[in-house]
Amino acid sequence: MDPNPTSFAQAIAAQLPRLRRYATALAGNGAVADDLVQDCVERALSREGTLRDASRLGAWLRTILYSIYISALRERQRRGIAVAVDELADDLALTAPSGDEGAVRDLVRAMATLSPDHRQILVLVGVEGMSYREVAELLDLPVGTVMSRLARARERLRAVLDGDVDQGLRQVR
Repeated sequence: MDPNPTSFAQAIAAQLPRLRRYATALAGNGAVADDLVQDCVERALSREGTLRDASRLGAWLRTILYSIYISALRERQRRGIAVAVDELADDLALTAPSGDEGAVRDLVRAMATLSPDHRQILVLVGVEGMSYREVAELLDLPVGTVMSRLARARERLRAVLDGDVDQGLRQVR
C-alpha cells in the first residue's frame, strides 16, 4: 500500500462502519461484532505488506474478518458455548426498539439457522449491496455458486420466518 502508515490506518478507519455492519450481521451480537472488528484491524495493521492492491482494501479486510469469525466459531464448537448474562444486553434481538422486538428476534434467529457461507453471501449482497461478481471475486467462487447460495439462503430465511422450519432445513442442505 502506501509507505505512510498514517494513511493506511486512515484508509482502514474509513472502512470501519462497513466492517462493523458485516461483523454484526455475521455474529448477530454487537459486542462480538466489535471484538471481531478490533481483531481484524489489529491483524490488518500488522500485515499491511500482504495487501497487494490498495483498491481492494475493503475486500481484504472482510476476508480477514471472516477468517477470524470462522476460527472463533470452530473454537466455540470445540469448547461449547458459554454466554455471560451481561453479553445479552448487546444482543440484536434483545435491543430492538419497542414494537419491533418480535420481528428482529425472528430475523436474528432465522439468520442463525444459516450456515456461515450462506449468511456471509446474504450479508454481502443484501446488506453491503455488492454485486454477484464482486462477491464471487471476494470469496474466490464461481458466480453461479454465489447465486445458488444466495437463493438457498433467502429461501431458508423465508421458510423459517414463515414457520416452516422443516422446509427451511431441507432447502439449505
